[in-house]
Amino acid sequence: MTEKNDHQRALAVPASRLARFGRLSTLTAGIAGNMAVNGVAQLGKGQRPSVRNLLLTPRNITRVAEQLAQMRGAAMKIGQMMSMDTGDVLPPELATIMARLRDDAHFMPPAQLKQVLNAEWPAQWLRSFAHFDVRPIAAASIGQVHRARLKDGTDMAIKVQYPGVAKSIDSDVANVGALMRMSGLLPKGFDLQPYLEEGRKQLHEETDYAREGSQLTCFRALLANDPRFVVPQRFEEWSTQSILAMSHVSGCPIEEMHTAPQDLRNRIMTELIDLTLQELLEFGVMQTDPNFANYRFQTDSSRIVLLDFGATRDLDPIIVAQYRHLLRAGLAGDTAAIDKTARDIGFIGSQTKDRHSAQIVRMIGMVFDALKAAPLVDFTNTEMSQRMQTEGIALAEDGFVPPPLPIDVLLLQRKFGGMFLLGARLGAQVDVIALLERHLRGSE
Repeated sequence: MTEKNDHQRALAVPASRLARFGRLSTLTAGIAGNMAVNGVAQLGKGQRPSVRNLLLTPRNITRVAEQLAQMRGAAMKIGQMMSMDTGDVLPPELATIMARLRDDAHFMPPAQLKQVLNAEWPAQWLRSFAHFDVRPIAAASIGQVHRARLKDGTDMAIKVQYPGVAKSIDSDVANVGALMRMSGLLPKGFDLQPYLEEGRKQLHEETDYAREGSQLTCFRALLANDPRFVVPQRFEEWSTQSILAMSHVSGCPIEEMHTAPQDLRNRIMTELIDLTLQELLEFGVMQTDPNFANYRFQTDSSRIVLLDFGATRDLDPIIVAQYRHLLRAGLAGDTAAIDKTARDIGFIGSQTKDRHSAQIVRMIGMVFDALKAAPLVDFTNTEMSQRMQTEGIALAEDGFVPPPLPIDVLLLQRKFGGMFLLGARLGAQVDVIALLERHLRGSE
């Protein structure tokens, strides 16, 4: 979830399917109207209007981002997923629209919040609280978090789901997909459907707060004896399908640690990468959402706070084994083994051309070469990511269409990419090879 910012304000969430469909229809009509007016104006000046330029006016971009942010739920979640997962594929204009959705979640006004709480909790529930702050401390696509304190002194963080979000997932996803396709901005050959389907499934899981509470309890148990991390405690008596009550855990936003001493930044990132590998190779369960807001840091205890387990997923053991093989092949520089494992995972499909297959294997080898090039990986060095982006663009221009990947693979790649971005934000330097080798030895 994101912290409140100056762009956020209290706006009622449209709860009914009809109201949500109406918002998207109005958005589409408004954009079409703006395009028509601007097109006529350009014709009047003797200019030949471009559909792309007519669509991508600052006014239209702002309108799309604002409307999706107000709707929250699937409309906003799909945008967030697209901005993180396909940032190097989408045109920059569309990526700009989606990137705004990571930060612009508004929140429910107090009257709507009270309706949700009254429907979920027993009558006279407020009498149990010494304090309940109606203004949220964080807001996101599915719900918002409030600070509260029971009369016995228990300090709580209460996550409240927006009304109507769970029931409107399927229709929201279909409507947003239609809006994106209408834009004409998706790259040729880019298959939007897997992202829409994954977003739909993930949203159904993330709107089940009982499931998230179970995952929270699971991770709290897994890390109970690990002094590096803090996981909130779930309060079952105040939790429902749409409300998750937890202990409030203090800490500063993880990205604020970019000004900390280099040794501390390195340690924070080392511990997070270590946890990611532990989730993959030991736990078999992973919190797959690498949003920076899901991590905080306690400067007094030097511990990392882990938040938001809605996107936690049990990993397919077959895919875990495939990634283990890929990591070993990459560390050994075994090109043949990389090729075989890349095919097993799905990076290379049965219809992939030989020259594209060779280029994908070369790109995977480039990643491992970069990891092994120096004792410490400097995440601020953009040379490798720029080379990968250049190779990716060349693949696309040569007609390569990525084969559909299993959901677990999509989410694992999302998590790895998020860790890389956080390492860059912190300016961290990490001995990644040592971490990989240790975890691979431990998983034998």
